[in-house]
Amino acid sequence: MTIWILFAVMTTAATAILLHPLSTAGRKAASSDASARKIYRDQLCELDDDIVSGRISSDEYELARAETARRLFRAADDHPPRRSAQRSGRWLKHAIAAFLPLLSIALYLSLGSPDLPSRPLAVRLAEPGEDLSILVKKMEDHLTGRPEDGRGWDVIAPVYLKMGRVDDAAKAYRTALRLGGINVSRLEGLSETLMATSNGMVTAEVLDELKQILTLEPNNPRARFYVALSMEQAGRPEEARDAFEALAKVSPADAPWLPLVNEHIAKNGGTVAAQVPPATPPSVPGGPSAEDVAAAETMRSGDRQQMIRGMVESLDAKLSADPDNFEGWMRLIRSYAVLADKEHAADALKRGLAAFPASGDQGRQLLALAKELGIAPERSVAPEGSVAPEGKSATEGLSK
Repeated sequence: MTIWILFAVMTTAATAILLHPLSTAGRKAASSDASARKIYRDQLCELDDDIVSGRISSDEYELARAETARRLFRAADDHPPRRSAQRSGRWLKHAIAAFLPLLSIALYLSLGSPDLPSRPLAVRLAEPGEDLSILVKKMEDHLTGRPEDGRGWDVIAPVYLKMGRVDDAAKAYRTALRLGGINVSRLEGLSETLMATSNGMVTAEVLDELKQILTLEPNNPRARFYVALSMEQAGRPEEARDAFEALAKVSPADAPWLPLVNEHIAKNGGTVAAQVPPATPPSVPGGPSAEDVAAAETMRSGDRQQMIRGMVESLDAKLSADPDNFEGWMRLIRSYAVLADKEHAADALKRGLAAFPASGDQGRQLLALAKELGIAPERSVAPEGSVAPEGKSATEGLSK
């Protein structure tokens, strides 16, 4: 009932606004006409006074009286009675007053949902469904009442980061660390959030968090990468190169962050050895076997590169014939990236997403791998509704 009262008030206000000019225009015009006629009558009276008192001659009196009378008649001719105009204005006002509410109701019945029951805020909060903003609001209300719930801060911190609310995310991670204690997951989340606020720069505060991570996990690849990156950003290329090379040596051959590490090694003056794509597990048909890899390691550099490319092209051909092989597409994209063939890697990504759409979990994994490897997907294959949080680093894929 309340909504209909609101609609009635809004319709009445809109109708009054439209009718006001029609109501006042006639009165203003009538007032103007009456004022003009009064002026001319007053002038005639003044002329009579002047001739009686002798201030003007009879000839002057006749001429002035004739001119004033002429103006009076002209004013009367220019503004005839307005009954017909007033009558048409009255019909127009009635038409607007009747048509506007009917039009509003018709539009609501055709475009709105009059049969849908209202959902007050309390009901929507009780049944949020998939509405992320309502879920966040519920968690915020919960934390307002129980601010010492460390688990709640753990849950909401990454959600804030995903939504781009980096200041709230940093506060949530710090609170979670205070209440729940120091662990690698919280420290990684806080360091990532702080880097988002600094546009990818490894600040002194971020470096402190990374050192805490390395104290808990000395071989944490994400922390080691960012520490090396801080040396590069500080203008110490030799130290950065050594740190990146040390990370590359302990990384698995198929580590998703390895191509990015190799790029930074080359950027800081190091030499990147040709990488052999790792042996394909039994679940990934079409990749190089363990014997192929062993044979490649005994070849000269040029022959090894040619053999590697041949194996990659063979995998590419088999995936074209049998595209329902998710692990195969992951390996093919990574192999082309290792060979620094970004064009074929992007093409492999496009074909992989045709088999595993970006809206699914496997498609999102393909896009995540492409982001880690610096391969830009086409806009048309971005997952629907996905928005990259501002300040996200290209190294988001670094993980153990």
